[in-house]
Amino acid sequence: MADEGNTLTLETTKGTVVIRMRPDLAPNHVAHIRKLVGEGFYDGIVFHRVIDGFMAQTGCPHGTGTGGSKYPNLKQEFNAAPHVRGTCSMARAQNPDSANSQFFICFGDAGFLDRQYTVWGEVVTGMENVDKIKRGEPVRDPDKIISAKMS
Repeated sequence: MADEGNTLTLETTKGTVVIRMRPDLAPNHVAHIRKLVGEGFYDGIVFHRVIDGFMAQTGCPHGTGTGGSKYPNLKQEFNAAPHVRGTCSMARAQNPDSANSQFFICFGDAGFLDRQYTVWGEVVTGMENVDKIKRGEPVRDPDKIISAKMS
């Protein structure tokens, strides 16, 4: 099966979200996320920035959008995959090569992000659970990733 080892399952406070990772689009980002998942990095991490109609962002160990993993930032792997409903893409600072552990899931079309952020996956099941994630910037009493597992 082509997706062997590239399925990321997030157990969230709103239910299960299954993401098909796309190493064909962003091999270094997928390898990095896979490594972080294997270390339990995402377990217990909150969705700290959730904008209605736009996206739900997670992956900051501080829950504030200010942190990353202990590993160096990644060189961008911008690609032609569009930012549409269910797209998983890396958050970053102004520097294109500043993505680390934070990522977001798009609620709807966000074409203005195309080729400026690294798309690395897509939600294949559980998008209705992403839709239930509590909104806010920052989110009060945020939803979180209970556990993240690769399969």
